[in-house]
Amino acid sequence: MSTAPATRQSTSAMIASFADPGQRTSPAPFGRALAALAESDDRVVGLTADLGKYTDMHVFAQAHPDRFFQMGMSEQLLFGAAAGMAEAGLVPFASTYSVFAARRAYDFICLDIAEPGLNVNVIGGLPGLTTGYGPSHQATEDIAIFRGMPNLTIVDPCDAIDIEQSVPQLAAHPGPTYLRLLRGKVPAVLDEYDYRFELGKAKVLRDGRDVVLVSSGLMTMRALQAAEALAAHRVDVAVVHSPTIKPFDADTVLAEIDTPRLALTLENHTVVGGLFGAVSEAVTARGLGRRVVPIALPDAFLDAGALPTLHDRYGLAKDRIVERVLAELG
Repeated sequence: MSTAPATRQSTSAMIASFADPGQRTSPAPFGRALAALAESDDRVVGLTADLGKYTDMHVFAQAHPDRFFQMGMSEQLLFGAAAGMAEAGLVPFASTYSVFAARRAYDFICLDIAEPGLNVNVIGGLPGLTTGYGPSHQATEDIAIFRGMPNLTIVDPCDAIDIEQSVPQLAAHPGPTYLRLLRGKVPAVLDEYDYRFELGKAKVLRDGRDVVLVSSGLMTMRALQAAEALAAHRVDVAVVHSPTIKPFDADTVLAEIDTPRLALTLENHTVVGGLFGAVSEAVTARGLGRRVVPIALPDAFLDAGALPTLHDRYGLAKDRIVERVLAELG
């Protein structure tokens, strides 16, 4: 049996990890990055709606207890209070599950935070298919909901590197932001690609002559794995990581898509209104006439179960991506 302190610091068994066995991980990157930022910026405060442990906000709370606010199970109150704090000159980071932020508190975020353009950072846990809880806790349409909100910046990080580097940039950004949080033991992969997070920018992680994969969130990790696996089939694959969904870096992404290569998007989100939607809109607006193939979750309420099983079932697993690319290549 683990001791009580170790239990408080560990990832809850209720929330499965999407890290592969033996993969290099970093514990609670968001909580640690926010606590570190608060050391140099006394305006930073943290709030949560009874989910500090499950959004890694507990790390900040332990480091800065006088700047942490537990709002209870009331997401509307959480974001209303965060708006008031921002009006007073503070820089709030407010965490809850993505489903509760997007579905339950949309009106408060829109009218209290986005319309006046306040510096409130919405931290959404369990984005996409990152839990076995089932439809009630799977935020598979959160980007689609939030993309239509004016003034809101949306970030879908790949790994611990993305999260750690994004936190100070979110705090420095003058308007509201939404971060799709990966929590607990989060894989660290991007530091192997000479990568640095830059808010609003997509990055080409690797070049390839046959296929280009445009991805966001944890699917960038899967895209990189699939690119390595496809090399065994003599398929050369480029990977473009787009961690900022809004504003969308169309220039970087379209420069990679507007080639004879097969182009696919990969996202841990419904096929409706997310990365595929942003890419398709940009392709059409530029009049490129290019076909883009989506790898995304279906427009449906998804099953519950173990994450590896669900990722395989819905096409997010590495082997399913490889199969899809080979099928498209014929």
